[in-house]
Amino acid sequence: MDKEYILNELKRNKEVYINLLSDLSEELIYWKPAEDKWNLLEIVCHLYDEEREDFRQRTDIILNNPEKELPPIDPQGWVKSRKYSEKNFKEVLENFIEERNNSIKFVESLKNPNWKNSINHKIFGEVTAEYFYYNWAAHDYLHIRQIINQKLNYLKYKTGNPLSYAG
Repeated sequence: MDKEYILNELKRNKEVYINLLSDLSEELIYWKPAEDKWNLLEIVCHLYDEEREDFRQRTDIILNNPEKELPPIDPQGWVKSRKYSEKNFKEVLENFIEERNNSIKFVESLKNPNWKNSINHKIFGEVTAEYFYYNWAAHDYLHIRQIINQKLNYLKYKTGNPLSYAG
């Protein structure tokens, strides 16, 4: 697959995130469809941490230091350990967008990267830089879907009306 396609998707998805997550009510930001689900604040905190500590960092390590071990991440645990629920939504969203801009600059700065460089991942086995790069865009799509579902479920909750006519 054309690597430029993924870069363009990362750019487009940044705009999607901005449009989906700007100017929201406090109630929507903190609303959860169930106690074991994330609210929009927690989702954005996750996106911010993943942008900095997962996809960009791991792609960089595999491209430039494939002998180095990948640093551990704990996306589920970070919700509590990093106190996502106490963060400021607007600040975290701005920080995430800034990190996405840094990621775009990082990808644009790559000169003839060896996308086939690989590393042994403790769970997924031998993975390439390309693998992380493609999954970066997939991660976006999954969370964009999650955000849209969150907004749909909030609409159902807020209106108390069946929305089956919508499709």
